[in-house]
Amino acid sequence: MKKAILTTKVGMTQIFNEDGVLVPVTVLQAGPCVVTQVKTVENDGYSAVQVGFVDKKDKVVNKDASGKKQIVHRHGVNKAEQGHFKKAGVSSKRYVREFKFENAEEYTLGAEIKADIFAAGDKVDASAISKGKGFQGAIKRFGQHRGPMAHGSKFHRHQGSNGACSSPSRVFKGKGMPGHMGCVKVTVQNLEVVRVDAEKNLLLVKGAVPGPKKALVTIKETVKVEA
Repeated sequence: MKKAILTTKVGMTQIFNEDGVLVPVTVLQAGPCVVTQVKTVENDGYSAVQVGFVDKKDKVVNKDASGKKQIVHRHGVNKAEQGHFKKAGVSSKRYVREFKFENAEEYTLGAEIKADIFAAGDKVDASAISKGKGFQGAIKRFGQHRGPMAHGSKFHRHQGSNGACSSPSRVFKGKGMPGHMGCVKVTVQNLEVVRVDAEKNLLLVKGAVPGPKKALVTIKETVKVEA
């Protein structure tokens, strides 16, 4: 993998391609990301590039007249992180991710990675945390069938039989049951980049991308190679 960038999901829309065909696309705010660390085989044992995305305030601790500490920005970047960003010569960032690049030594600290590293027609993989659905039943969670809706059935939206009573006298692992749905990492592969707006740092990717609006989406060069 040689190309990757951090993005935030703006939303979905539709555009017309050169042939006049309507194409549904997801709009992604792609960077600009900055290189906060370059890892090499000699120093770290592997080759990778660490990038930061979206500015974030530093955590500021002041003292009042009595000498008591008072936190101004409670959810800001702490001192250890501030030192890490200062060493790279960049402002504090909200998101920090690492990409394993074979050509990591070609990157320099503080260098910007923008949307123009991709071009229309490129195939990419999009990864994000999916929308949380809360606690859901087996029908919605796994697409299981419901029972008869007659008054006497007493089985409408349950997950069905769980296991035999005598042998093996247990419920097998992986049995579909009600539980927490969503909020997991989802990767959609082989999505096509339809359009790149280098001035506004926007990527238009064909189809749907996991995650809600404003979610952090990682775009990487696809690992699949079409025959």
